[in-house]
Amino acid sequence: MTTKGKNGLTYADAGVDIDAGNALVDRIKPAAKRTARSGVMAGLGGFGALFDLKAAGYSDPVLVAATDGVGTKLRIAIDTGELDGVGIDLVAMCVNDLVCQGAEPLFFLDYFATGKLSVDEGARVVEGIAEGCVRSGCALIGGETAEMPGMYHDGDFDLAGFAVGAMERGADLPAGVAEGDVLLGLGSDGVHSNGYSLVRKVVELAGLGWDAPCPFGDGPLGRALLTPTRLYVQPALAAVRAGGVHALAHITGGGLTENLPRVLPEGMGADVDLSAWELPPVFRWLAETGGMSEDELLKTFNAGIGMILAVAPDRAEALTSVLTEAGEVVHTIGTVTAGDGMRYSGQLL
Repeated sequence: MTTKGKNGLTYADAGVDIDAGNALVDRIKPAAKRTARSGVMAGLGGFGALFDLKAAGYSDPVLVAATDGVGTKLRIAIDTGELDGVGIDLVAMCVNDLVCQGAEPLFFLDYFATGKLSVDEGARVVEGIAEGCVRSGCALIGGETAEMPGMYHDGDFDLAGFAVGAMERGADLPAGVAEGDVLLGLGSDGVHSNGYSLVRKVVELAGLGWDAPCPFGDGPLGRALLTPTRLYVQPALAAVRAGGVHALAHITGGGLTENLPRVLPEGMGADVDLSAWELPPVFRWLAETGGMSEDELLKTFNAGIGMILAVAPDRAEALTSVLTEAGEVVHTIGTVTAGDGMRYSGQLL
């Protein structure tokens, strides 16, 4: 027998709709199933997610974990209603970091928090996450949807992602970086997911709305700025397996200036030729509209290079072919040098 409280309050009266949460899980199950790979032991719905490393082909694995978000790029997605790509961004920001350690991404979990859950909007985001997982060869095996009234304004939400990868013991990167190593830069697909607080400031200074015609491309400005982060996992792993890759650097917050030095040994730096690639139109527009210096551009944005590989000089040509065949636009942008620091020649702006 059940009894009703004196005031008859329910969780729904407090703003939390358990039925909507269940409906979202049901809706996203096909998307998660699409990401299944060797090693996955159970689908969504348990208190935890199981993964079998031996079934994934590993004999003496080392695990690597990464977590990240999408940052204030979410503000543009929410304001425009263009939600389909931010899930790809979320996955990319995590798995592109994992591969820099030499790891293969294995599985992914997401955290979606909102004030009031919209099943349709939540499903669009998670379906984007599933697409990012499919493209990077990892399984979406769990997550959390948190409906928290009073914590977020109407329509707002936040995202976080968690990726786990593995490699055989002794295969971790960076390793063997040496003076004279060639730096191969892989082209980006735009701003990716860093620097959007500055992007939004520039758009505000320009007096433009998200629905304004894009000044540097086709379609509305908001849609152009929401181009998803490029997933480098499969091409980067192909290069690592081909041999000769000593380090990979994902060019995220801090730009080229901060991220490449993270994978160089103490006492080593890099010479980078800025004339080796053409600055994409979005960055030229941001820099010119915001009166931004080249130094500021290089330490805030990827400036057209989303991933850098430091490779053995005698392997540079072969690895360029491997990466090109995998669909990447490859630029030879410089070399590893003795002496700390980044040294730039040529110019982007």
